[in-house]
Amino acid sequence: MHFPNEILALAQKIVTDFTAKGWMVATAESCTGGLIAGALTEIPGSSAVVDRGFVTYTNTAKMEMLGVQEQTLAQFGAVSKETALQMVHGALFRSRADFAVAVTGVAGPGGGSAEKPVGLVHLAAKSRSGALIHHEMRYGDIGRDRVRIATLKTALEMLVALGQ
Repeated sequence: MHFPNEILALAQKIVTDFTAKGWMVATAESCTGGLIAGALTEIPGSSAVVDRGFVTYTNTAKMEMLGVQEQTLAQFGAVSKETALQMVHGALFRSRADFAVAVTGVAGPGGGSAEKPVGLVHLAAKSRSGALIHHEMRYGDIGRDRVRIATLKTALEMLVALGQ
């Protein structure tokens, strides 16, 4: 994929800053399908920063790979703050990373509902020291690619913020 310059600049900042501090990152991705890890690994030297990425598109994958509780998925759904928080926690503690970011959402064009419309994305970023950021984004029905790129940008911005 050809990443926009703005995305590459954020990824470069993360790789540069985290390398200098000896920090590593793990990603847990649903609607972005690996784009966050992909953007980070587009940067030369990213192997010093990227520990691993979990692409957990299905609920089963979220449970098996990240430890998301079945009850959480049943009660709140895959696209929820609660699921994003369990995803980021699982990514952090099932890796050697110092920081993790997780995303789950409805990229479209279908799959939305009145409660969870196309363009709804929950993102969470967490540090091993306990700092935590959650964002609920409502990008709207702007097209699948644009939702995914906007989510990627927000996720990278959250990692930058945690690394400050």
